[in-house]
Order: sequence, then C-alpha cells, then structure tokens
Amino acid sequence: MAITGRRYSKEEFARRGDAIYEKDVLPRLKPEDDGKFVAIDIVTGEYEIDEDELAACDKLNSHAPDAQTWLVRVGSRYLHRFGGRESRGNPAGRHDDDERV
Repeated sequence: MAITGRRYSKEEFARRGDAIYEKDVLPRLKPEDDGKFVAIDIVTGEYEIDEDELAACDKLNSHAPDAQTWLVRVGSRYLHRFGGRESRGNPAGRHDDDERV
C-alpha cells in the first residue's frame, strides 16, 4: 500500500474536516453513534463510522485508498483522554470542605 502525503496545510486540513463533519455527518448521526469514531475523506466528503478508530479508517480506505483522513469522535472535542478526572491538588474523592479527623 502506498503512503498518501498530506495535500493541505494543517489549518486547511482541520477546516475542511470540521466543515464536512458539521454539514454532512452530524445531521445524520443517531444517539447510538455517541462515542464512535468518524473517519472523513476531506477531499470527497466520504466517511465511515465505527466504534474502533482503526476500523473506521480501514473501512474508509477500502473504498477511498487515497483518502485524506480527518478523524472525529462523536460527542467529544477530543479523540482520546489521558489521565484521571481529579483536579490538581486534591486527592481522589477529597474536597476542601471535607472534615479532617
């Protein structure tokens, strides 16, 4: 398989991906798609949805081998989250107003 090089600047790549997602993909999503990954070809507007990000990309590449792929996670601004949900400075489950013994 040949490697496809990027044809657009990072800014243009993101602009195109976000525009296709907002205009063409988002209106067609169902509640059960929340949390799934959408792989979008920013040139043709073709896209695939799957629970697994690599599977979504593989599906897209199966019928669009030269795809310029933009990946989005439905319902999130981020593809992945690293770390826990604790706020800095507070131990897990501890709030400033907890009584200390």
